Amino acid sequence: MTALSCFKAYDIRGRMPDELNEDIAWRIGRATAEYLQPKTIVIGGDIRLSTPELKEALSDGLRAGGVDVIDIGLCGTEEVYFATSHLKADGGIMVTASHNPKDYNGMKLVRESSKPISGDTGLREIQRLAEEVFVEPQRHKDTKVSFGSYRQISNLAAYVDHILGYIKPDELKPLKLVVNAGNGAAGHVIDAIEARFKETGVPVEFVKIHHEPDGNFPHGIPNPLLHDCRQATVDAVLEHNADMGIAWDGDFDRCFLFDEKGQFIEGYYIVGLLGEAFLAHYPGAKIIHDPRLTWNTIDQVSTAGGVPVLCKTGHAFIKERMREEDAVYGGEMSAHHYFRDFAYCDSGMIPWLLVTELMSHKGKKLSELVAERIALFPSSGEINSTLDNPQAAIDRILAIYEKDAVAVDHTDGISLDMGEWRFNLRLSNTEPVIRLNVESRGDVALMDEKTSELLSLIRQ
Repeated sequence: MTALSCFKAYDIRGRMPDELNEDIAWRIGRATAEYLQPKTIVIGGDIRLSTPELKEALSDGLRAGGVDVIDIGLCGTEEVYFATSHLKADGGIMVTASHNPKDYNGMKLVRESSKPISGDTGLREIQRLAEEVFVEPQRHKDTKVSFGSYRQISNLAAYVDHILGYIKPDELKPLKLVVNAGNGAAGHVIDAIEARFKETGVPVEFVKIHHEPDGNFPHGIPNPLLHDCRQATVDAVLEHNADMGIAWDGDFDRCFLFDEKGQFIEGYYIVGLLGEAFLAHYPGAKIIHDPRLTWNTIDQVSTAGGVPVLCKTGHAFIKERMREEDAVYGGEMSAHHYFRDFAYCDSGMIPWLLVTELMSHKGKKLSELVAERIALFPSSGEINSTLDNPQAAIDRILAIYEKDAVAVDHTDGISLDMGEWRFNLRLSNTEPVIRLNVESRGDVALMDEKTSELLSLIRQ
């Protein structure tokens, strides 16, 4: 048995070529064929320099298992999700490492109807098959199964049709948008949307920065959660007097918004904003949210007549809960946004389209759409601490605060409601890090004080 360290809780990720390479990609393809027994699999890939070779080896492994492969080319993760459902394929695999360093790559896997394949829904079995059954030498041997076919198609037009179906483009007011693809995979979709807008006279102007796909990442790894990755978008918004800035990660399944002043808007407040927008069309609908920051979402969704539903953090958990509840929308503060009519999957394109429509309909700037909510429920944003023993820190914090808490929740880490403020503290799934989020009921000074207090205790 050869242990494969690239298999993680939700997906596959590893450093090239020691943790992930062509031979391992072939084994993953062959193991997926054996586990799923699919007739057809959609594959796509991001702009990383190693993606073409991995995608070819993955395809060969799938085809060796008798699978017909449909390659949709350079794309974002959500395009594979969409194509899998739209083409009624039996599964899909996206070759991407999203916002990891440039010497990494990975894969995200879904089965029919774009349902995620993660640790407890098949990924461990695929790992076992790749480690124990389909070992390296078999890549070059004939197999007993008939060889599957391979074809390349473009699914871009159908995908753009679908995402533009969430808004009424002819009702958009004149807007100037800075779009920062981070030299990732988002640029071709923006170009396609821009072409549609020009054809139909939609008065939206795009200011494109870091637009061309480039696996060398000349402007740094595209991860706008990091403060260092935000400045180019901020500068462009201010320089061009834009109405909004939008930045994506490498495979654009997350989008990050900046208001007309260049201020970064925490994903937390966009969840409430989009939840309220959906409830205008689907009265009484359920909206899924994660436990890290909750008060604003619960208040905004409840006030709009909806039902907020708490769910553990992570795309596999959110998607499963959305299906169970038939929720119209789900959002995480990490800027993952999920849509029922998008096969319950996350999209980095639908959210900013919905926000531009909200700005047009309400005649308000983005800062005006969120200012009241930020004032009502100020938050710290997520703060990470790298520790030798993160679980011990969580146990210590719980022991200190639990006796004074109004409520304690263990859905994901620990969430303690302290009355006028609350916090969530949770372990990372992938590294020795704990993540802290703090919010208050309108008291910025209290939120700042408690954030500092907690960080001091965590890091002592």
